[in-house]
Amino acid sequence: MARMHTRRRGSSGSDKPAADEPPEWSDVDADKIEDRVVELAEQGYDPSQIGMKLRDEGVTGTPIPDVKLATGKKLTAILEENDAKSDLPEDLENLMERAIRLREHIQENQQDYQNKRALQNTESKVRRLVSYYRGNELEPDFTYSYEVAKDLLDE
Repeated sequence: MARMHTRRRGSSGSDKPAADEPPEWSDVDADKIEDRVVELAEQGYDPSQIGMKLRDEGVTGTPIPDVKLATGKKLTAILEENDAKSDLPEDLENLMERAIRLREHIQENQQDYQNKRALQNTESKVRRLVSYYRGNELEPDFTYSYEVAKDLLDE
């Protein structure tokens, strides 16, 4: 698939191996995994960071290669059940943070045309994601602006 804001083609990535059950060497109880996920979320980690920590550190020293295979639930579903889910989806939050940083940079460096273009592209991606999440994850009348993003992320 092509990139959104360039004329280049996208690079293909590797696929996850098709597995129906967790590996034998990773025999951690599902309840312990869920407790660790909630604990990491309360420490302020995002879902992708939680997945990497479980992959690298694991629970009680045993790595967890795939949370969904080990527990039968996705990581975000575990967070929803335990009321540890953030207000904004992670991808939207990251793009909003980037847009805020770019706008503040441009206010100081008004001749930086390359980053002006990067800000336009980033805000375009934010608006596309807002329309995707509107109604389910966001309020139906939510619209993106710099001030709204700044207020949401400063909370």
